[in-house]
Amino acid sequence: MNILIDINHPAHVHYYRNLCAELEHKGHHVIWTAREQESVIRLLTLYDIPFIRLPGKPDGRLKKILRQIQLDWKVYRLCKREHIDFGIGTSVTVAHVSKLSSMRSIVFDDDDDEVQPLMTRYVHPAATCILSPDVLTGQRKRRDTVYYPGYHELAYLHPKRFTPDLSVLTETGLKEGEPFFIMRFNAFKAHHDVGISGITLEQKRELIKLLEPYGRILITSENEIESEFDQYKLKIRPDKAHSLMAFASIFLGDSQTMTSEAAMLGVPSVRCNSFAGRISYLEEQEKKYGLTFAYQPDNFYSLKKKVLEWLNHKNLRAEWQEKRQRMLEDKIDVTAFWTWFIDQYPQSVDVCRKNQVHWQQFK
Repeated sequence: MNILIDINHPAHVHYYRNLCAELEHKGHHVIWTAREQESVIRLLTLYDIPFIRLPGKPDGRLKKILRQIQLDWKVYRLCKREHIDFGIGTSVTVAHVSKLSSMRSIVFDDDDDEVQPLMTRYVHPAATCILSPDVLTGQRKRRDTVYYPGYHELAYLHPKRFTPDLSVLTETGLKEGEPFFIMRFNAFKAHHDVGISGITLEQKRELIKLLEPYGRILITSENEIESEFDQYKLKIRPDKAHSLMAFASIFLGDSQTMTSEAAMLGVPSVRCNSFAGRISYLEEQEKKYGLTFAYQPDNFYSLKKKVLEWLNHKNLRAEWQEKRQRMLEDKIDVTAFWTWFIDQYPQSVDVCRKNQVHWQQFK
């Protein structure tokens, strides 16, 4: 088959790069498209993945709508020219184009319907198929959603897919076993981020003051980092970020994805934003496995209290690795399942909907 992978966020590069390799190994031809976004382009280049550039998303609702129409048209022509059989991704465009062409689409979505009303209303109905983590079972308006026991982040951070590179510590000026903390701050510019707030400038200062006596602080930010925090700026290639994360003492931030990544690696993590308590997969990681904790911005005091508790916990890392192992025993190698699902489509849909999948084969 000819398969299109459409990318509009840096995390999506990680989601699908192993899947691409597996599909190509099975003889399928894969084409990548990517938005003109610096972080996306850099990752694809570092992983040596050839791709077709598409225009980036502008700010402003009307401009976003007009740009989406332009993107749909460009990808529609590409699919006609390249005889694309499947379009896949966490993507508005592949869903829309599949309605206008013979191409079938699979949308990979791990967010709750209520936190992404535009996606639920305008993308889900157009997709041929939606794949979601089973923590969302029964919660989708799209009743024929296919569910599986995993998280998006396990597509690249499952132990079968990822081994941290210890040399990243030397590159960052750290010693093995040295305590350090990673902080991540979001821009909150996505369509579902309207009205959402994260960690304030003053709260950032408070966290740094709390952490500094205990180890080194490394900050990464979606926007340009505030000048007063320049000394903490993380300078590392983005393809090595997960290796660094794996050795961190604690992760703190207002990012959904990086919080879940820390959980997958068994690194204690706290998240502070208005989405706290509303994201099912993160709620499961917190309530069922105790891997991560979320706080609303107006409950920042409780976040600080939790972090201080961790800072004085002598066996924190060992405890979190045990929690991670319990989580991994319940979940699958997500890339292995995605590969099987696409390679065996549409029979795979029937197998999943009849609850006849032997999940053990994807462990």
